[in-house]
Amino acid sequence: MSEESGQDKTEEPTAQRLKKAREDGQIARSQELAPAAMMVIATLFFSMMGQYLFTRMSDLFKHQLQFDRRITDKPELLPAIFGSSVVDGFLIVLPLLAILYVIAVLSTTLAGGFIFSPKMIMPKFSKLNPMTGLARMFGPEAFINLGKSLLKFLVVGAILLVSVMNNLQDLTHISQMDLNPAVKVAGTIIVDSCFWLSLGLVLVALVDVPLQRHQLNKKLKMTKQEVRDEMKNSEGNPEVKGQIRRRQREILNNKMMGKVKDADVVITNPTHFAVALSYDPMGDGAPLLIAKGEDGLAARIREEAKEHNVYIFEAPLLARALYFTTKLDHPIPEALYHAVAQVIAYVFSLNQSYGRGQEVVKPSPSIPDEMKFDSNGALMNS
Repeated sequence: MSEESGQDKTEEPTAQRLKKAREDGQIARSQELAPAAMMVIATLFFSMMGQYLFTRMSDLFKHQLQFDRRITDKPELLPAIFGSSVVDGFLIVLPLLAILYVIAVLSTTLAGGFIFSPKMIMPKFSKLNPMTGLARMFGPEAFINLGKSLLKFLVVGAILLVSVMNNLQDLTHISQMDLNPAVKVAGTIIVDSCFWLSLGLVLVALVDVPLQRHQLNKKLKMTKQEVRDEMKNSEGNPEVKGQIRRRQREILNNKMMGKVKDADVVITNPTHFAVALSYDPMGDGAPLLIAKGEDGLAARIREEAKEHNVYIFEAPLLARALYFTTKLDHPIPEALYHAVAQVIAYVFSLNQSYGRGQEVVKPSPSIPDEMKFDSNGALMNS
């Protein structure tokens, strides 16, 4: 009963549903992927450039802790010296900040790709509804996010606790060391902690990314009725219908062009119409019209005929008569038997006399009045 009423969303989202959701900004985004990627890159950076970075920072601290008589004589220089020190410190960490910024942007788009949707920045008044807010706060998604946050807290907390316990002795003696050894020990502890933290965050991200995709797919699932309605709307769309018809015509024309090489003769207008005929002299049937076209399609038929050495016979009235009265892959009408027989006999005679020097008189086929059409398909005698 529920299936008939269309209330159970059991169907996978269609391509059109996914496209619309993407336009609305509904894509799989993992909030855990960016921190994990940033922590991994920061760990690699500290591993390769940590010694240089900590040495530069140590030299900067030592320089600032040195006594400067200029400050005592001119205290107004203190803000400028402090500002210069801040700029120097910022320039030291600027490469790391730039790399982390790029990684944050790339990792954010990794799961769902880059997208800009104006609908994402438009205000949503539905969020002002307290019932909707309560549904979000106490819904299944909220509990999933809570469990994910608890998992992240436990993983990161356990890693930090183990890191502190393993380096407790160094941490207690670091205040008694000189500046350079203290900075070196602190750098080693930071790199080690970052390594294990990055592994923990990667673990959380590996859980969160497929979870976000599953939640989005579940949210976009459709009922059977929705799928039927979408198919009906798509089929009723004039643009879709036009594309289908164009594709069908292309397939039909390509199939028809493949038959031109088997034709015995192509009769032309000579430019606006072209029909290709095939005749089996051993059979008892009438000639078949295997290809026809006007304007551009007629030009293609002529080119195909020239490429495969199919004779092109110019007979405007006959070409129009065959074009407007004969369907594709059908025998020609009885009223045109005599005219077509003259053309085919002429072509066969040409083939038999080729290389013998015999002259064959080109016929002028006569067309019955009821078969004389103008270029618009109207009978000329009317």
